[in-house]
Amino acid sequence: MSDKPIKRYIFASDFDQTLTFNDSGYVLSELVGIPTEEFERKAKGMAKLNLVQQGAELAYLLLHDPEFQSRVRKEHLYEAGKIVRLKENIALLYEILKSGIDGYQFDFYVLSAAPVEVIQSALEGLVPANHIYGTEFLYNAAGQIESIARATAGYGKVARLDQLQTEQQVGPDHIIYVGDGGSDVHVMLHVNVRDGFTIAVSEAKLVSQVAKRTILSSNALAVLAPILEDVVGWERPRIRQFFESYGMLIQEWDRVRTDWLTLRSDGTDWSVAGVS
Repeated sequence: MSDKPIKRYIFASDFDQTLTFNDSGYVLSELVGIPTEEFERKAKGMAKLNLVQQGAELAYLLLHDPEFQSRVRKEHLYEAGKIVRLKENIALLYEILKSGIDGYQFDFYVLSAAPVEVIQSALEGLVPANHIYGTEFLYNAAGQIESIARATAGYGKVARLDQLQTEQQVGPDHIIYVGDGGSDVHVMLHVNVRDGFTIAVSEAKLVSQVAKRTILSSNALAVLAPILEDVVGWERPRIRQFFESYGMLIQEWDRVRTDWLTLRSDGTDWSVAGVS
């Protein structure tokens, strides 16, 4: 490492389908014997009615739905975390962001509407527990959920990120946020308008149109590519060499802008006289 001043950033990531392949709501439902189709039906119904902040559907069901209330206990949340399928190399991503990029330090945090117990259990030994912020519940003596202490969903993510920025004393333009869906739009817009950097890890229209870059990969390390290119300012050959130094070969790197275009006929008759 060189002696030049370190540039400090906050790197904040969503959890479900950003660091994982599946949603913790489906995993938990299956674990306690509730059909995943039933969870999906209820979650979509709440989203359609705008009944809760996007991303907080599971938290609402755990607190208010009789079926989830009667079956789910605190220990089930920890157990679900051990079942969730994580993307590869999360631990290596944490270490590289912390001290692997010369002249830069990225403090890695997880901000998610998923129950904090699920996230901490899933990322145990990969990301420190005090760098994980999820929905926090209050429990009775039997481990049954009684109330929500804090929900990190929608604007809740914005508030938590602002708190981290104040605590870490970094500028708003030194914040990076990574997410996958509609529940990340609020925080991405907040980061963008303050000159931060946002990365989408899915092609979902809402989030990919808001994020400054979109990267699709099954490997968590992939988010380093746009960071090294757009934040650190490296050229692609140097980025490839950097990945290779960690035993990772970039086989394909296609950067394609996607235009979402919907056309509808206005009913105009474009037939031309004399043309059969």
